[in-house]
Amino acid sequence: MSSKTKIVVLHMKEIIYTAVFIALGIILIILLAFMFIPKKGKEVDSKAKYTPGIYTSTVSLNNTNLEVEVVVDTSHINAIRISNLDEAVTTMYPLVQPTVEYIAKQIYETQSLEDISYNEDSPYTSQIIINAIEDALLKGKVE
Repeated sequence: MSSKTKIVVLHMKEIIYTAVFIALGIILIILLAFMFIPKKGKEVDSKAKYTPGIYTSTVSLNNTNLEVEVVVDTSHINAIRISNLDEAVTTMYPLVQPTVEYIAKQIYETQSLEDISYNEDSPYTSQIIINAIEDALLKGKVE
């Protein structure tokens, strides 16, 4: 009976490296599962009024088109500006920029287009700008 005894030598470094790589693999699989498994019952924010973004509306003055930009987040109007206002338009229509600033200030305070007072110097320009802002906000409204 000659039994041959075999001795297996394992280095401790190899065992530790193998255990660490197995643990990292398990953690990676768990993280991927959490990332890509869809969540059930995902609710839409009920207070959200707008889809965040920049929305534009075109105002035509004579033969010049002006873009009124409205920047919103989920529940606030953050900025209102005219994007392509050049010197020719400013010279021809000097009340456009002050009117936008006057209206924007009121909208920032109330976060609404209701009860906006018009500038005494330019009620028609004010109405055109308010209509453009309203059109831009309708594009970003949450349904």
